[in-house]
Amino acid sequence: MTEATAATPPKRKVLVADDEQVIANTLAIILNQAGFEACAVYSGEAAIEALDSFQPDMLISDVIMTGITGIEAAIAIRQKMPHCKILLFSGQAATADLLEKARLHGHEFEILAKPVHPTDLLAKLRG
Repeated sequence: MTEATAATPPKRKVLVADDEQVIANTLAIILNQAGFEACAVYSGEAAIEALDSFQPDMLISDVIMTGITGIEAAIAIRQKMPHCKILLFSGQAATADLLEKARLHGHEFEILAKPVHPTDLLAKLRG
């Protein structure tokens, strides 16, 4: 191992979950280009399934998805990986009710409104 390799910190791993595949893939591309190791999945169930093989440092998930919601996936992921930072995003009004229900059960999540600008997203991830 060279000195340069030893000094380079490992890339932070980001799991992106959105049932709109174009959005998930685009975010993963942006994050990979920004120096993260990002992986896109297309459902809350797939996000939970990816934990064992990918082991993310962060989850970015849409809230409203077919199957389980991003909030339900985030709760399951937080239980399995408490250190995983979670950032939710949504473009739908129903999100507020789902977030309030999660809060009543002791779960707090940070949320961004869709469409999210890549600069804003990267600032949240690096902050």
